[in-house]
Amino acid sequence: MTPFIHLAAEAAAAERKSAEVTDWAARIGWVVGLLLFIALLYWLMRQGWKWRATLQSDIPELPTAPETPGEAKLRMSGRYHGSTTAGQWLDRIVAHGLGTRSRVELTLTDAGLDVVRPGAADFFVPAGQLREARLDKGIAGKVLAEGGLLVVTWQHGDKQIDSGFRSDRAAEHTAWVEAINSMTSISTEGTAR
Repeated sequence: MTPFIHLAAEAAAAERKSAEVTDWAARIGWVVGLLLFIALLYWLMRQGWKWRATLQSDIPELPTAPETPGEAKLRMSGRYHGSTTAGQWLDRIVAHGLGTRSRVELTLTDAGLDVVRPGAADFFVPAGQLREARLDKGIAGKVLAEGGLLVVTWQHGDKQIDSGFRSDRAAEHTAWVEAINSMTSISTEGTAR
């Protein structure tokens, strides 16, 4: 038998052999199992979020903006990335909607900082409760380049809170840090006298 005939005979034998049949029951079982596993993980994360909110139930209601907050010193639009316990950038606060990321419109006045969040709870930080502002690189769940995040520290009840914001124009952050820190130094000088 010549090599060519031998190859032709092997090809004909391969054609007669049927293709392997897909085991659809096993595939469907694996897909359903994977979907159930993903659903379980989602449910566990949701339960953890609810548990954290329950632990933080001692945090008082957030203040709302006064009727006449005064003339705006600065305005900024951007993103709100969340709030944490001051100095602990991974300890996210979820009570009263502070853990909900959203778009944000910030307005700084002599009365304080007005935080307007479409789709989430708005809040107001009175000027006397502002502690400091700084540029940072991260807050729970969001890490950016060095100085890419505006972090405002404020007092709420007996807890100090860091709230992270990112402007649509990051060059604005420095002006915000200077303005808030000058307000807090004025308020601390006023209370020291």
